[in-house]
Amino acid sequence: MKISQLNLQTEKTWHQVFGVLDRDGQPLNIQIRRMIVHAVETGLLPTDARLPSSRELAARLGIGRNTVTAAYQQLIDEGFLASRQRSGIFVCAVVKPAVITEATRRPSDWATRFAMKPSRLPQISKPRDWRSYPYPFLSGQYDPGLFPTNNWREAVRATSSVQEIQVWAADMIDDDDPDLIEQLRVQVLPRRGISAQPGEVMVTLGSQQALSMLVQLFVARDTPVGLEDPGYPDLRNMMRLATMKPVFLTSDDHGLIPDDAFGRCDIAFVTAGHQCPTTSVMPLARRNALLDAAARSDVLLIEDDYDADLSVEADSDIPSLKSLDRAERVIYIGSFSKVLAPGLRIGYVVAPKPVIDELRVLRRLMLRHPPTNNQRSLATFIGLGHYRQHLSRAGAAILERARLIERLLPETMPSCRLRRGDGATSFWIEGPPELDARAMAEIARAQGILVEAGDIFFSVPAQGRNFFRIGFSSIATHRIESGLVKLGAIVEDCGRRALCHTA
Repeated sequence: MKISQLNLQTEKTWHQVFGVLDRDGQPLNIQIRRMIVHAVETGLLPTDARLPSSRELAARLGIGRNTVTAAYQQLIDEGFLASRQRSGIFVCAVVKPAVITEATRRPSDWATRFAMKPSRLPQISKPRDWRSYPYPFLSGQYDPGLFPTNNWREAVRATSSVQEIQVWAADMIDDDDPDLIEQLRVQVLPRRGISAQPGEVMVTLGSQQALSMLVQLFVARDTPVGLEDPGYPDLRNMMRLATMKPVFLTSDDHGLIPDDAFGRCDIAFVTAGHQCPTTSVMPLARRNALLDAAARSDVLLIEDDYDADLSVEADSDIPSLKSLDRAERVIYIGSFSKVLAPGLRIGYVVAPKPVIDELRVLRRLMLRHPPTNNQRSLATFIGLGHYRQHLSRAGAAILERARLIERLLPETMPSCRLRRGDGATSFWIEGPPELDARAMAEIARAQGILVEAGDIFFSVPAQGRNFFRIGFSSIATHRIESGLVKLGAIVEDCGRRALCHTA
């Protein structure tokens, strides 16, 4: 007897089709439609299979009957289902289900074919399910409580009209959305003191792609490249794949030091706004000294201003290196990942036009251009004034969290030294010399607390053994105090145990 003749009314089948609804996810009617379409496409629901009535399915899923009715009707309109009078809802003959067969595979020695093995490089590791942890003290992650959901929806709706779709749906070849370029020039870059012409700005897939392309454009195997140490691990890995001559540069409380080692570089990457990972803000005098040293030694500077705009603190208003540059020696990288949402994947490069022209060709060879619908939505979001409003609201929340942590850390971790530059969304913590921060982080993770061990930021990991980073852009304010009390107990206990073991 065919399974359709049994009306598929078995608990096992319906459990396979509908599973569990995510009450915090997409609208329920969309989830139901996706479940049914998946079951039809994979053959779990064959042609002429009868579905439960809307009343039955609503009761089974514990939702309103209108939600099920709306889902069924949409699938009927789209031809997946059919309503037969006095008989019920049935699956139409829409597609032939794909037949997947497992072919016999012979193992291949892929390792001998790789031109490089990036997986062997030290990597920043964060749990994919970090949001399920009660105390995610992570840097640069997304806090749903701070995201301007309604304003973003308005921007997306505004860019979803037929006329707007005709604009952004076209192939831009190697160009960007002109509206976003204009909003960057008029509303975003001036906040960092930067004036740029349209041909001097290019959109990227976050600052990560910008860094990668600039490495490809300027760094050869014999190019001496200056890197902050400690510094951004992914950039250090990019450089290890690109050149035989990385130059690890020293930083102090004022940021990168323009010493003799700096002068021997052809190009240097710097995080002047907030040094990564120490969060130090480079003062104006050091910025000018760095520019003077770069001019004397003919060093090109790449300024990664990865979290600009978010601060509401006074000392963060120091002009960017790019704004102080009078010799076209500074290439500027910005991003919306830290200030809005990492998943948006929109960053930008500001550089002289000849550099942007080459970057556009390089980007086209990779991916042509970042998704234009996202570009247009962001441009509309900025143009409506929502970006400025978001910065004010988010900046105030970040400052509140920073002050709370600043008050609690001396109480909860008395053996540690803390550092945070004005406007930073994390604290750089130096534990007692005997602390193994990586082991401590694993113990904390087992208790629902996420922190980042500091050794990954150093070219010689052992030099960062007792350092760790506490971020607070991804944790709700009301969880901070209890989280720090628990974390402090772990840190102090690990320090005492290590000291006793050493003694």
